[in-house]
Amino acid sequence: MPDMQRQFDTSLPFMKMHGLGNDFVVFDNRAQSLVVTPDLARAIAHRHFGLGFDQLAVIENGKGDAHLTFYNADGSKSAACGNATRCIARFLMRETGRSELQLTTERGDLMARDAGDELTSVNMGQPQLLWNEIPLSEAMDTLELPIEGSPTATGMGNPHCTFFVEDAEAIPLEEFGARYEYHPLYPERTNVQIAQIVGRDHIRMRVWERGVGITLASGSSSCATAVAAARRGFTGRNVRIDLDGGTLWIDWADDGVWMTGPTMHVCSGLLTPEFLETVG
Repeated sequence: MPDMQRQFDTSLPFMKMHGLGNDFVVFDNRAQSLVVTPDLARAIAHRHFGLGFDQLAVIENGKGDAHLTFYNADGSKSAACGNATRCIARFLMRETGRSELQLTTERGDLMARDAGDELTSVNMGQPQLLWNEIPLSEAMDTLELPIEGSPTATGMGNPHCTFFVEDAEAIPLEEFGARYEYHPLYPERTNVQIAQIVGRDHIRMRVWERGVGITLASGSSSCATAVAAARRGFTGRNVRIDLDGGTLWIDWADDGVWMTGPTMHVCSGLLTPEFLETVG
């Protein structure tokens, strides 16, 4: 506790952002040296005793325009977070006056650009389709897993399990997502998507994120679902995905999976020393 108190002897600035209700706390670490611990992430994530978030993101200096690191609400790290990447890209575009950026993450280098009409696009890279890339616990075809419902496995820097169903609203997602997040085929746990094909270019999707639970939207989940639907022959490679919080547009292009949608910078503020000293 004393070391933590010394680190937080002053207030800590933060930003609150969201993409379609998929919400984030963002720390700009380019001019400070904040160390995010699992305890700190969990404390801030609490929606009654902290700020609340689906993911926490840290902006740091890197070889590109910025390096991004992501944490889930349970304190675990995530290599990718598409909606947070879009939100931070929009923030950095406004800061720099530029319309294109190169961001780095554990997922790899990601290109972001202004798509017009206050929409932001990010190239989330090529999907990971091999069992050991996602990863799964044993060698198998990732197109239809040996799980009831024959879901499709996809990696987007984090693992995904997409179930295609007749009616996305009819699935009890809280029970369903919790059950499959920890499936033994996924040694690093998985995000779970419930996807309903509305048309050749239209999907309705609901999502359970590992380490978080039900979220109103998920960028990497949307990319994974679009890839899975195209691989299964249900859609083309350019689709609209309607989530609980709004709509994303996904284009599985030759250079990677592009995701486009709106962002919102809700507020900026300070975490007080009083709050930070409670983090053990």
